[in-house]
Amino acid sequence: MLPSREVRRYNPRILFSGEIWATMEQPIYLDSHSTTSCDPRVIDVMLPMFHESFGNAASRTHTFGWAAEAHVEQARGNVARLIGGDPSEIVFTSGATESNNLAVRGVADAYSRKGRHLVTCATEHPSVLDSFHRLERSGWTTTILPVNSKGHFDIDALEQALNRETVLVSLMYANNETGVVNPVEKAGHLCHERGILFHCDATQAAAWLPIDVEKMQIDLLSLTAHKMYGPKGAGALYVRRRSPRVRLTPLIDGGGHEKGMRSGTLNTAGIAGFGEAARIAVEEKADDSERVRILRDRLADGILKGLKDAWINGDMETRLPNNLNLALGNVNGEALPGHMRELAVSSGSACSSALPHPSHVLKAMGLDDELAHSSIRFGLHRFTTDEDISTAIEVTLRAVSTLREQDPHPPPHKDHRP
Repeated sequence: MLPSREVRRYNPRILFSGEIWATMEQPIYLDSHSTTSCDPRVIDVMLPMFHESFGNAASRTHTFGWAAEAHVEQARGNVARLIGGDPSEIVFTSGATESNNLAVRGVADAYSRKGRHLVTCATEHPSVLDSFHRLERSGWTTTILPVNSKGHFDIDALEQALNRETVLVSLMYANNETGVVNPVEKAGHLCHERGILFHCDATQAAAWLPIDVEKMQIDLLSLTAHKMYGPKGAGALYVRRRSPRVRLTPLIDGGGHEKGMRSGTLNTAGIAGFGEAARIAVEEKADDSERVRILRDRLADGILKGLKDAWINGDMETRLPNNLNLALGNVNGEALPGHMRELAVSSGSACSSALPHPSHVLKAMGLDDELAHSSIRFGLHRFTTDEDISTAIEVTLRAVSTLREQDPHPPPHKDHRP
């Protein structure tokens, strides 16, 4: 039986019990770029880790430790199969933010004698951009590639940015706000031709797109479980071991876990769940992608046909099948969420939604502050239904129409359609 796709609304001032939680209104969850619910099959694998196979995977002197280690290694194999790597190349972390930090800062420290130049893109996740800014303060030089109005960086601009000092290029596979898919395979081959390491943040893509680290010439790749129907607190970094063998300076010392790259007692339950989520993704992502793409296209058509001054942010042709990011012109962006309470959607990246400034991704694509603030991100998922989409269309049309009637003369917006 599938889990409920409903996520409860709550008042943060109330410390409520399960009974109160269950009786509250339940919006439709369409924010899967922020997180996903655990697949029931993932939960079934995880539960024994808390009370039966609860051992420490680093304990090698008794059966509890051996059993925990076996679960970890099984998960390592499943994650490796998901991306076309070898199990020995999978380093478990707490999530994609840690994986991105370890990739960028770990490579920078290990290869600082070779060069001190790094390349990334303006629309990357903050965990990559902030790692770059930290290294800039330590004397590194960086190149931040711009994007066009559709959200793409230019592969020729990447080639021109590379020089003898470049040790790492870090580019995401698919953007967490717009869903735009980048030409990472071209970037990987370009880097390898010049002996430069290539890191790819594949956090949003893993549940939807094919990944082959060999074919794509990726040296380091970041993943997290909770964006692919696994638990929070479990992630991984793929670290290539041959052609070339990548060296990393660890961020966390103590114990030498994960081949010395990430010390700390392993989150056995989370890792087991991650492994099961990866196994399911290998088998089902193609079917999930096709079904959800149809629902996403119906959502887009329903909203765009019903509203004037509304358009899609980012390239619709090269895009995650579950993503729809819409700019809604002539709307008070601050008031919009309050008129869409039946839907759990995001007005930007959940990683920075508490911040007052507009999305750095939409700004990099050329949207002004007002239009960036009045953009909505829909993230469909494995459990989204036809009925959910019908409701989402109805709620969005009603909310925007109501706001435009209440304020018929908002500041004019520029038309940023590609």
